[in-house]
Amino acid sequence: MSRTLSEPESKAVLAAHGIPCVAERVVGDPQAAVRAADALGYPVVAKLAGDGIAHKTERGLVRLALRTAEEVAAAASELLAAARPDDGEVAVLVAPMVRGNRELIVGVHRDPQFGPCVMVGVGGVLAEAVADVAFRVAPVDRADADEMLDDLRARALLGAVRGEAAVDREALVEIIVGLSRLATERDDVLSVDVNPLLVGENGTPVAVDALVEVV
Repeated sequence: MSRTLSEPESKAVLAAHGIPCVAERVVGDPQAAVRAADALGYPVVAKLAGDGIAHKTERGLVRLALRTAEEVAAAASELLAAARPDDGEVAVLVAPMVRGNRELIVGVHRDPQFGPCVMVGVGGVLAEAVADVAFRVAPVDRADADEMLDDLRARALLGAVRGEAAVDREALVEIIVGLSRLATERDDVLSVDVNPLLVGENGTPVAVDALVEVV
């Protein structure tokens, strides 16, 4: 029987294998959310997190660009009120608002025939519709990861775009290799979905959302 880890738990698994994740705080009430936002610096993002919550955007469980304590408190209250019984234990996740126009997706899929496979592609809410991804069977080394990036139809997005710096390709390669290590070292991990892996204005990729499925 498999289960999906909460977003904070999923990111902890990623961080343990060298995948950079956005700084965040997990809190239980609006007052704590405000203290977290004050510590992290505005603007911030607030999300409802829980083991039973997989698709936050579709359910309206994400609040972006919160710029004041009042906005954070109101958002946290709304998110906690939107929890359903099947969500299990929930909390509010507060994180800095990372700025960047390019969204990638990376992950792991454990195929019944080939075993663990690593994936990279164009991410965001339209990732499934665009379907621009590259796969390799783990283990994946740096040369493999570099080839995966060249396989993408939209690889031009990795260059300098609209005033934003080119993607830090070395950092992206390291993320792919880190996912490969995770896939080969953790037999209990069935899948990893990092979407989006947001490319900041300085070109640095960072995981802002993630789900890990374990057995």
